[in-house]
Amino acid sequence: MTNEVMDKEVSFEVNGESVRLTPNMIQQFLTSGNGNITPQETMMFLNLCKYQHLNPFLKEAYIIKFGDKPAQIITSKEAFMKRAESSPNYDGVSAGCIVLRNEEIVYTKGAFILPIDNLVGAWADVKRKDRSEPHHVEIGLKEFSKGQSTWNAMPATMIRKTAIVNALREAFPESLGAMYTEDDRNPNESTAKVVQGQPAPSKTQNKLADIIGSGNDATNDVREPETESEPEIIEPTKQDDPKEIEGTAEQSELL
Repeated sequence: MTNEVMDKEVSFEVNGESVRLTPNMIQQFLTSGNGNITPQETMMFLNLCKYQHLNPFLKEAYIIKFGDKPAQIITSKEAFMKRAESSPNYDGVSAGCIVLRNEEIVYTKGAFILPIDNLVGAWADVKRKDRSEPHHVEIGLKEFSKGQSTWNAMPATMIRKTAIVNALREAFPESLGAMYTEDDRNPNESTAKVVQGQPAPSKTQNKLADIIGSGNDATNDVREPETESEPEIIEPTKQDDPKEIEGTAEQSELL
Protein backbone atom coordinates (compact mmCIF):
# COMPACT_ATOMS: atom_id res chain seq x y z
CA MET A 1 0.00 0.00 0.00
CA THR A 2 1.11 3.57 -0.63
CA ASN A 3 1.57 5.93 2.31
CA GLU A 4 -1.53 7.81 1.19
CA VAL A 5 -3.65 4.67 1.33
CA MET A 6 -2.09 3.55 4.63
CA ASP A 7 -3.05 6.85 6.27
CA LYS A 8 -6.52 7.08 4.75
CA GLU A 9 -8.94 7.35 7.65
CA VAL A 10 -12.26 5.54 7.89
CA SER A 11 -14.80 6.71 10.45
CA PHE A 12 -17.87 4.88 11.67
CA GLU A 13 -20.07 4.72 14.74
CA VAL A 14 -20.15 1.97 17.37
CA ASN A 15 -22.77 2.25 20.08
CA GLY A 16 -23.12 5.98 19.48
CA GLU A 17 -19.38 6.69 19.59
CA SER A 18 -17.15 7.57 16.63
CA VAL A 19 -14.32 5.16 15.78
CA ARG A 20 -11.50 6.29 13.50
CA LEU A 21 -9.38 3.65 11.83
CA THR A 22 -6.60 3.58 9.24
CA PRO A 23 -4.71 0.65 7.67
CA ASN A 24 -1.54 1.93 9.31
CA MET A 25 -3.18 1.88 12.76
CA ILE A 26 -4.29 -1.71 12.19
CA GLN A 27 -0.83 -2.87 11.17
CA GLN A 28 1.03 -0.92 13.84
CA PHE A 29 -1.25 -1.21 16.88
CA LEU A 30 -4.06 -3.71 16.38
CA THR A 31 -2.36 -6.82 14.99
CA SER A 32 -1.41 -9.62 17.38
CA GLY A 33 1.03 -12.46 16.75
CA ASN A 34 4.47 -12.44 15.15
CA GLY A 35 3.49 -12.14 11.48
CA ASN A 36 2.99 -9.15 9.19
CA ILE A 37 -0.52 -8.86 7.80
CA THR A 38 -0.91 -8.29 4.06
CA PRO A 39 -2.71 -5.29 2.51
CA GLN A 40 -5.63 -7.57 1.66
CA GLU A 41 -5.90 -8.83 5.25
CA THR A 42 -5.65 -5.27 6.52
CA MET A 43 -8.56 -4.11 4.36
CA MET A 44 -10.64 -7.17 5.22
CA PHE A 45 -10.28 -6.37 8.91
CA LEU A 46 -10.97 -2.68 8.41
CA ASN A 47 -14.13 -3.41 6.43
CA LEU A 48 -15.34 -5.98 8.96
CA CYS A 49 -15.05 -3.39 11.71
CA LYS A 50 -16.70 -0.72 9.57
CA TYR A 51 -19.67 -2.69 8.26
CA GLN A 52 -20.27 -4.74 11.41
CA HIS A 53 -19.76 -1.68 13.65
CA LEU A 54 -17.08 -3.28 15.81
CA ASN A 55 -14.61 -1.34 17.94
CA PRO A 56 -11.19 -3.06 17.79
CA PHE A 57 -9.84 -0.73 20.49
CA LEU A 58 -12.32 -2.34 22.92
CA LYS A 59 -11.30 -5.82 21.73
CA GLU A 60 -14.61 -6.42 19.96
CA ALA A 61 -12.60 -7.67 16.97
CA TYR A 62 -9.10 -9.10 16.62
CA ILE A 63 -6.70 -9.73 13.76
CA ILE A 64 -4.00 -12.28 14.57
CA LYS A 65 -1.20 -13.60 12.41
CA PHE A 66 1.61 -16.05 13.06
CA GLY A 67 4.45 -16.26 10.55
CA ASP A 68 3.29 -16.69 6.97
CA LYS A 69 -0.03 -18.34 7.85
CA PRO A 70 -3.24 -16.55 6.83
CA ALA A 71 -4.40 -13.98 9.34
CA GLN A 72 -7.32 -14.84 11.58
CA ILE A 73 -10.06 -12.24 11.90
CA ILE A 74 -12.02 -12.90 15.06
CA THR A 75 -15.02 -11.31 16.75
CA SER A 76 -15.31 -11.40 20.53
CA LYS A 77 -18.23 -13.07 22.25
CA GLU A 78 -18.92 -9.75 23.96
CA ALA A 79 -19.67 -8.23 20.55
CA PHE A 80 -22.10 -11.08 19.81
CA MET A 81 -24.03 -10.45 23.02
CA LYS A 82 -24.10 -6.68 22.51
CA ARG A 83 -25.36 -7.07 18.96
CA ALA A 84 -28.08 -9.56 19.94
CA GLU A 85 -29.23 -7.51 22.93
CA SER A 86 -29.50 -4.40 20.75
CA SER A 87 -32.14 -6.09 18.60
CA PRO A 88 -35.74 -5.26 19.56
CA ASN A 89 -36.61 -8.89 18.84
CA TYR A 90 -34.11 -10.38 21.32
CA ASP A 91 -35.97 -12.18 24.11
CA GLY A 92 -33.31 -13.97 26.13
CA VAL A 93 -30.98 -16.95 26.07
CA SER A 94 -30.72 -20.14 28.08
CA ALA A 95 -27.93 -22.68 27.80
CA GLY A 96 -26.26 -25.61 29.47
CA CYS A 97 -24.19 -28.73 29.02
CA ILE A 98 -24.96 -32.17 27.65
CA VAL A 99 -23.46 -34.93 29.77
CA LEU A 100 -23.49 -38.68 29.98
CA ARG A 101 -24.53 -39.52 33.54
CA ASN A 102 -25.02 -43.11 34.64
CA GLU A 103 -25.30 -44.15 30.98
CA GLU A 104 -28.05 -41.58 30.36
CA ILE A 105 -27.91 -38.32 28.39
CA VAL A 106 -28.73 -35.37 30.66
CA TYR A 107 -29.27 -31.74 29.65
CA THR A 108 -28.04 -29.50 32.45
CA LYS A 109 -28.45 -25.77 33.09
CA GLY A 110 -25.41 -23.51 33.20
CA ALA A 111 -21.84 -24.80 33.22
CA PHE A 112 -21.80 -26.79 36.45
CA ILE A 113 -21.40 -30.54 36.04
CA LEU A 114 -20.99 -33.36 38.55
CA PRO A 115 -17.69 -35.23 39.01
CA ILE A 116 -19.37 -38.37 37.68
CA ASP A 117 -20.54 -36.63 34.49
CA ASN A 118 -18.89 -37.26 31.12
CA LEU A 119 -19.14 -33.95 29.26
CA VAL A 120 -20.10 -34.55 25.61
CA GLY A 121 -21.48 -31.20 24.41
CA ALA A 122 -23.71 -28.21 25.07
CA TRP A 123 -27.09 -26.79 24.10
CA ALA A 124 -28.50 -23.26 23.80
CA ASP A 125 -31.90 -21.71 23.16
CA VAL A 126 -32.20 -18.14 21.85
CA LYS A 127 -35.65 -16.57 21.80
CA ARG A 128 -36.95 -13.93 19.44
CA LYS A 129 -40.11 -11.98 20.18
CA ASP A 130 -41.25 -12.33 16.57
CA ARG A 131 -41.02 -16.15 16.50
CA SER A 132 -43.02 -18.73 18.38
CA GLU A 133 -40.19 -21.20 19.02
CA PRO A 134 -36.64 -20.63 20.30
CA HIS A 135 -33.67 -21.37 18.07
CA HIS A 136 -32.28 -24.55 19.57
CA VAL A 137 -28.64 -25.59 19.02
CA GLU A 138 -26.75 -28.63 20.23
CA ILE A 139 -23.01 -29.03 19.63
CA GLY A 140 -20.42 -31.70 20.45
CA LEU A 141 -17.33 -31.14 22.58
CA LYS A 142 -15.04 -33.13 20.30
CA GLU A 143 -15.96 -31.02 17.30
CA PHE A 144 -15.13 -27.69 18.91
CA SER A 145 -12.53 -28.28 21.63
CA LYS A 146 -9.05 -27.17 20.56
CA GLY A 147 -7.31 -28.88 23.45
CA GLN A 148 -5.81 -25.57 24.58
CA SER A 149 -5.27 -24.46 28.15
CA THR A 150 -8.63 -22.72 28.58
CA TRP A 151 -10.55 -25.63 27.07
CA ASN A 152 -8.68 -28.08 29.27
CA ALA A 153 -9.26 -26.02 32.42
CA MET A 154 -12.90 -25.01 31.81
CA PRO A 155 -14.39 -27.34 29.18
CA ALA A 156 -17.99 -26.96 30.39
CA THR A 157 -17.81 -23.16 30.38
CA MET A 158 -16.15 -23.04 26.96
CA ILE A 159 -18.48 -25.46 25.17
CA ARG A 160 -21.53 -23.71 26.66
CA LYS A 161 -20.27 -20.32 25.44
CA THR A 162 -19.72 -21.77 21.97
CA ALA A 163 -23.25 -23.14 21.90
CA ILE A 164 -24.59 -19.70 22.83
CA VAL A 165 -22.65 -18.01 20.02
CA ASN A 166 -23.86 -20.55 17.44
CA ALA A 167 -27.47 -20.15 18.60
CA LEU A 168 -27.18 -16.35 18.45
CA ARG A 169 -25.84 -16.53 14.90
CA GLU A 170 -28.74 -18.73 13.82
CA ALA A 171 -31.28 -16.50 15.51
CA PHE A 172 -29.85 -13.26 14.06
CA PRO A 173 -28.23 -14.15 10.71
CA GLU A 174 -28.72 -10.65 9.31
CA SER A 175 -26.39 -9.09 11.90
CA LEU A 176 -24.21 -12.00 13.08
CA GLY A 177 -23.99 -14.29 10.06
CA ALA A 178 -20.51 -13.18 8.90
CA MET A 179 -18.93 -12.95 12.35
CA TYR A 180 -16.81 -15.66 13.98
CA THR A 181 -15.28 -16.12 17.40
CA GLU A 182 -12.07 -17.95 18.24
CA ASP A 183 -14.05 -21.08 19.12
CA ASP A 184 -16.11 -21.30 15.93
CA ARG A 185 -15.66 -23.52 12.90
CA ASN A 186 -14.43 -20.45 11.04
CA PRO A 187 -13.79 -21.17 7.32
CA ASN A 188 -10.97 -18.58 7.39
CA GLU A 189 -9.25 -20.19 10.34
CA SER A 190 -5.65 -21.20 9.71
CA THR A 191 -4.90 -23.23 12.82
CA ALA A 192 -6.07 -26.85 12.81
CA LYS A 193 -8.56 -28.11 15.32
CA VAL A 194 -7.35 -30.77 17.70
CA VAL A 195 -9.44 -33.91 17.84
CA GLN A 196 -8.94 -37.22 19.55
CA GLY A 197 -6.05 -39.15 18.04
CA GLN A 198 -4.29 -36.05 16.68
CA PRO A 199 -1.20 -34.32 18.12
CA ALA A 200 -1.43 -31.93 21.03
CA PRO A 201 -1.90 -28.22 20.26
CA SER A 202 1.13 -26.41 18.90
CA LYS A 203 2.82 -23.42 20.54
CA THR A 204 1.14 -21.24 17.93
CA GLN A 205 -2.31 -22.48 18.94
CA ASN A 206 -1.58 -21.90 22.61
CA LYS A 207 -0.30 -18.38 21.85
CA LEU A 208 -3.57 -17.71 20.05
CA ALA A 209 -5.53 -18.88 23.08
CA ASP A 210 -3.43 -16.67 25.36
CA ILE A 211 -3.96 -13.60 23.15
CA ILE A 212 -7.72 -14.05 23.09
CA GLY A 213 -8.13 -15.31 26.64
CA SER A 214 -11.51 -15.61 28.29
CA GLY A 215 -11.61 -12.31 30.15
CA ASN A 216 -13.41 -10.46 27.34
CA ASP A 217 -16.22 -12.97 27.00
CA ALA A 218 -19.48 -11.29 27.86
CA THR A 219 -21.09 -14.70 27.93
CA ASN A 220 -19.35 -15.26 31.25
CA ASP A 221 -22.05 -12.98 32.60
CA VAL A 222 -25.00 -14.10 30.50
CA ARG A 223 -28.11 -13.81 32.60
CA GLU A 224 -30.58 -16.57 32.06
CA PRO A 225 -34.06 -15.01 32.23
CA GLU A 226 -36.89 -16.84 33.89
CA THR A 227 -38.43 -17.22 30.48
CA GLU A 228 -35.76 -17.56 28.02
CA SER A 229 -33.92 -17.32 21.34
CA GLU A 230 -32.47 -18.37 12.86
CA PRO A 231 -34.03 -18.91 9.89
CA GLU A 232 -34.51 -22.60 10.55
CA ILE A 233 -36.26 -23.52 13.78
CA ILE A 234 -35.16 -26.84 15.17
CA GLU A 235 -37.78 -28.08 17.55
CA PRO A 236 -36.40 -30.38 20.23
CA THR A 237 -38.20 -33.63 20.58
CA LYS A 238 -39.85 -34.53 23.84
CA GLN A 239 -36.96 -36.81 24.59
CA ASP A 240 -34.35 -34.14 23.89
CA ASP A 241 -36.15 -31.08 25.24
CA PRO A 242 -33.87 -29.57 27.90
CA LYS A 243 -36.83 -28.10 29.74
CA GLU A 244 -38.34 -31.57 30.14
CA ILE A 245 -35.10 -32.96 31.49
CA GLU A 246 -33.71 -30.03 33.42
CA GLY A 247 -35.46 -31.30 36.52
CA THR A 248 -32.87 -34.03 36.62
CA ALA A 249 -29.98 -31.59 36.17
CA GLU A 250 -28.03 -30.28 39.07
CA GLN A 251 -26.40 -27.18 37.74
CA SER A 252 -26.19 -23.43 37.50
CA GLU A 253 -23.58 -21.34 36.05
CA LEU A 254 -20.62 -18.90 29.18
CA LEU A 255 -16.43 -14.34 27.18
